Amino acid sequence: MRFVFALMALMGIGVGSAGAQDISFTMAPTQVCLAEAEGAVRFDCIGTAAQYCMSKPSGGSTVGMGFCLGRELGEWDDRLNAAYAELRRVEQLVMDEAERMELRVPDTVLALREMQRAWIRFRDASCAYEFSTWGGGTGGGPANAACLLDLTGRQALRLEDRLQERRR
Repeated sequence: MRFVFALMALMGIGVGSAGAQDISFTMAPTQVCLAEAEGAVRFDCIGTAAQYCMSKPSGGSTVGMGFCLGRELGEWDDRLNAAYAELRRVEQLVMDEAERMELRVPDTVLALREMQRAWIRFRDASCAYEFSTWGGGTGGGPANAACLLDLTGRQALRLEDRLQERRR
């Protein structure tokens, strides 16, 4: 979540800024979409709440877009962090059981951590590139936020899926 607040600060959006206070945000559109979607189609639900928010008065301004995108990004970031923490816990249980049984298996906890660190570098580089394509224009901030939202949402769903697989 600190990452989201840092992004909002870079975009000039305060948590209590006057422009953002006039904008209503709800995750309901994304939640409804996810409840009705299956498999990879769920990726299409990422950003639905932000799009709904941006369709409202004040939501279409640069500040409004940043607010809407930042709020949904925060929700996905929370989901990602929760899924990662739980998946790491599950992988540690697997590793502990393998050690107890004196099995030699790859360290899935280490592999998970390295994968996530590499993904963070990928996300940051991808979205920095997206920002750079705007040539310093005001659309760069919302474009960067939309990129972060999309990639974070996708990773959250992937980690949640992996967690379900590992629990079987």
